[in-house]
Amino acid sequence: MADPPKTELDLAQFTPSAKELVATSQALADERKHAEVEPIHLLVTVLRDPGVTEVVRRAGAEPRALAVAAENALGKLPRVASGEAYLSPSLLELLRRAEREAKREKVAAAGVEHLLIALSQEIRGGAGESLAAAGLGPGVFRPHLAALTQVARPAASPGAVGTPGAVVAPEAPLSPAMREEAARFTRDLVALAKLGDPVIGRTLEVRRLLQILERRAKNHPLLVGDPGVGKSAILRALALRVASGDVPSNLLRARLVELDVGSIMAGPKLRGEVEERLKTLVRALLDERASGEPVLVIEGLAEMLSQGQAGAGLADVLRSVLERGELRVVATTTPEGVRRMQERDAPLLRRFTALAIDAATPAQTVEILRGIVPRYESHHQVTITESAVDAAVKLASRYVPDRFLPDSAVDLLDETAAQKRVEVEGLPAALDTMLRRLESLRAQRISLAGDTDRAAVAQLAKIDDEIRSLEPEVAGARSRMDAQRGARLAVLALEKELKEHETALDAARKGNPARAGELEYVVLPDLRRRLDAARAVVQSGGPETPRTVTEEDVARTLELWTGIPVNRMLEGEADKLLRMEDRLRQRVVGQDEGIGALARAVRRGRIGLRDPGKPIGSFLFLGPSGVGKTELAKALAEFLFDDEQALTRLDMSEFMERHMAQRLLGAPPGYVDSEQGGFLTEAVRKRPYSVLLFDEIEKAHGDVFNLLLQVLDDGRLTDGRGRLADFSNTVVIMTSNIGSGRILDAAPHLFESDEGRSALRDVLLEDLKSTFRPEFLNRIDDVIVFRPLRKEDLLGIVDIQLRKLGRLLEGRRLSLRLTDEAKRRLVERSYEPAFGARPLRRTILRELQDPLAEAILSAGYPEGTVIDVGVRDDAFTFQG
Repeated sequence: MADPPKTELDLAQFTPSAKELVATSQALADERKHAEVEPIHLLVTVLRDPGVTEVVRRAGAEPRALAVAAENALGKLPRVASGEAYLSPSLLELLRRAEREAKREKVAAAGVEHLLIALSQEIRGGAGESLAAAGLGPGVFRPHLAALTQVARPAASPGAVGTPGAVVAPEAPLSPAMREEAARFTRDLVALAKLGDPVIGRTLEVRRLLQILERRAKNHPLLVGDPGVGKSAILRALALRVASGDVPSNLLRARLVELDVGSIMAGPKLRGEVEERLKTLVRALLDERASGEPVLVIEGLAEMLSQGQAGAGLADVLRSVLERGELRVVATTTPEGVRRMQERDAPLLRRFTALAIDAATPAQTVEILRGIVPRYESHHQVTITESAVDAAVKLASRYVPDRFLPDSAVDLLDETAAQKRVEVEGLPAALDTMLRRLESLRAQRISLAGDTDRAAVAQLAKIDDEIRSLEPEVAGARSRMDAQRGARLAVLALEKELKEHETALDAARKGNPARAGELEYVVLPDLRRRLDAARAVVQSGGPETPRTVTEEDVARTLELWTGIPVNRMLEGEADKLLRMEDRLRQRVVGQDEGIGALARAVRRGRIGLRDPGKPIGSFLFLGPSGVGKTELAKALAEFLFDDEQALTRLDMSEFMERHMAQRLLGAPPGYVDSEQGGFLTEAVRKRPYSVLLFDEIEKAHGDVFNLLLQVLDDGRLTDGRGRLADFSNTVVIMTSNIGSGRILDAAPHLFESDEGRSALRDVLLEDLKSTFRPEFLNRIDDVIVFRPLRKEDLLGIVDIQLRKLGRLLEGRRLSLRLTDEAKRRLVERSYEPAFGARPLRRTILRELQDPLAEAILSAGYPEGTVIDVGVRDDAFTFQG
């Protein structure tokens, strides 16, 4: 294929500004890999000139819409693999028209205004279609060309030619339209703070924020904290101080302008448009210094800068603003955001002064909630008790560990108050449940209406019976509710009217005696009589649901969040700890001595007789395999934290190598998997109230013990990303089979008394010293020795296993009943002291579950059958 002919034009007859526009158009074509420079390239280029955009605006078109249309037309041009773009015949003809226009006006060289007149005469191609769509035709620009000299254009620079998205230079004035455009991306925090909730506490953080703003250098605070710790509240507190004048004189006229990140990042069509928006916004703020010193507030700085190419451009603009010191900036981010900024844009991060914001303590959160409770009471029309405030803080910190105070407690209290209002003013929960059940039954009845199958007919009869019993109950409850609701609305309206007339009476007594007499002796008595009647109707409908939010209401809301029963959350701590042994014995059989030692240590820790910086307790469980060490850890997790899932189990056989030990903390930044965090630290960060189980601790690498020394001594670890994990609310349990032989050989009476257990522990200590270092053993609160299981113990475990098997049969509506002889037979066939209870599980599976499955399949037991299991001729029998 032959090369395209080189078309050339002598640009000597054009002004420098016009030459630059043509050269920029050619550079744009080269960048987009277009074969020829078309008039659409020139249109896209001239629309970046602020003077041209003002001409377009005065001509009756929207410059931004025209720029978008031109960019779309430009994107439709075909691309070539490589080569230099040459001026197309249509562009050459446009330039000749511009020269003729200049000669007609008798000027020496054609300028930007002549290019605009020539562009307006385009009727074909992308440029002509874009101008026509905007309503711009030939000669439309001629009356408005004076705007080119009224609005200054950016000065030419070596790097300006061909730079897409060039913006107005700082010294150029902004048009009113550009100021209005910039105002769309900001919010006045001082005005908004006056309308929001009060900010309680955080005095030290606000004072430090003021100190940073008053610095001579690096006076740009960066609030760093996890989501929900109160960064936005601190900014609101700063705005309130500015509004009330409780700030240094340098900040009395400060304007806190928050950047609306979502708006400024939304909808850009051209590359560089987001950066142009931010530059224009900064210039608008600087031009308005006369009305107050501007302070730009950016929430979620790291998240904004991480949004691809646009974020990188914003980082460049922001860095230049901070370097020149033109504007003070206050920003917020998370610790993870700081780490990302350190990796991607460390120079920008160094321009800020970090201010760490920690989560509020429970005591501080109670103060915060007390301060905002009146606002929530007014909004929800309820009364929030002090016990509800305390419960919200206590339960949120314990059962919502993945969120931070005060945010989690505020949300819990807010939703509880909303639930109370829904219960009082909407459908009561009981009636709502009955209505939904009735709808479900009616839908099922329609589905089964045409079936003649025996099971379908039986089910249809049950549904009809339930519908007949529910319908009158629902109708009566709804009529009572409607009457109550109408009476309540009447009471509210009459109370409001009574208050208004009482106010009017006070005013009438001063200047209108006749009106005052009418109100006092006619209107007000009638209103009071009607109000008493309405209240009597309300009382006749039964006791009204109280509008008071209590501790039980908070616990019920949290039950919806977590699924933990209310009675467990509200169980008294003292009663719970005193019954600890009984609760643990329901799951662990035959280890009364170990359970007692564990309960005493936990009680000692929970009532405060421990170092608050250390874990609640640390224990080493010793004993043969299968005696209940792991099961006791699970039972303890359920007892202490009301959730068996609050157990983090780490099998130390996986951490026998040194490189695996590092995974407990996580890889440092820059390494593979550094984003995932550590197994141990992440588990504790997600569940600060939990039980940590290190199974078979003797198999772990030595580095694991070095980490455990810090956990047991200081109650804290720093992960690979520099984040702190707090172990002060955990229970650390380590299990080991060391000394199992000696435990199995020990006389049974040694486990019956404290002296015997102490003597056995001393004997085992020699084995422990040969395996573990003394400094590790000295940090453990207690070494608990588990005794071998006896046959009597296995009988109790049989009952536990049978309860689990019974739950599996509930789906078939069958139940299982074993004779005492059958239970003893199971124990005899599975008793092995060295292996504990594990053989029993296998025996139940082999001797009971497998034959039971075959019996169910062959006999076809109907629903409700009780299957009796006995022993005959050394084999189990099954009878329905």
